[in-house]
Amino acid sequence: MSLALLFPGQGTQHAGMLPWLDEQAAARASLAQLAAVIGADWRQRLADPAWAADNGHAQSLLTATSVAAWQCLAALLPAPAVVAGYSVGELPAFCAAGVYDAATALQLARLRAQAMSASVSGLATGLLAVQGLSPAAVAAACQQHGLSVAIEMAIDRVVLGGPAAALQAAEAALGRSGAHCTRLAIGLASHTPWMAAGARQFAEQLQAVEFKSPRCTLICNLGGGALRLPADLRQALAAQIAHTVRWSACLESLAERGVRCVLEVGAGTTLSRLWAERGSPVPARSIDEFRSPAAVARWVHATLGR
Repeated sequence: MSLALLFPGQGTQHAGMLPWLDEQAAARASLAQLAAVIGADWRQRLADPAWAADNGHAQSLLTATSVAAWQCLAALLPAPAVVAGYSVGELPAFCAAGVYDAATALQLARLRAQAMSASVSGLATGLLAVQGLSPAAVAAACQQHGLSVAIEMAIDRVVLGGPAAALQAAEAALGRSGAHCTRLAIGLASHTPWMAAGARQFAEQLQAVEFKSPRCTLICNLGGGALRLPADLRQALAAQIAHTVRWSACLESLAERGVRCVLEVGAGTTLSRLWAERGSPVPARSIDEFRSPAAVARWVHATLGR
């Protein structure tokens, strides 16, 4: 029986996310640590789009809730065979794979957010999702407008990052060419060269953190392949801040492992839908679709038992 876990990134947070989480004893420590950082009223504050999109709030929130959710589920499910996280989702993914503990994951979320925000302090930057362009057209658009590919999601689906003015110009031009463009509610050019200073700062901070070899296959955004050595994991976790997230390659690596069930551990359904869009016969669902950890466990065991 082989289970894969996917941990989502920014933009998936919403006020009604994981409503069962607050009732679980196993989640209390992580939620208390989250409350100490962003406030105990975070569910109410998520109704404010500006508060929800704040880099510091979002990264701590997504890391803590994903970690807390896995703490509730771990005893009910088989040990995962493969784990991957999308962008900031790598922090809880590393935790679930046994690289470091829950408290460390939450601490790193705060440090990562601070380093990234400082990297573009005083600059207006952001991200633009683009669908419907060939790789050659994407490369031409980046060259023309001075942008970088932040995330590769599929052959015709990418996220571009860079200065806000350049994103606005690219959105207009690409829209006229027939591409579907959406500005993301993330005010940073994540995973692009504009994050180079933040990546260096985070890399220095990670040197003081003990990393262990993962207990399962851990697929990383930097390159889209599996890594195991602690030194390599440190380097990849920091470098992805300023380099393209190869999410399409991550999913290819996951598929090669022959898993039989894919579970998205966190808010929203973005990653499970991306998996399904690949046409894989392997079922995928998000825990945000369920009303309790027990319901998640029933689906996973039923799927693996087929």
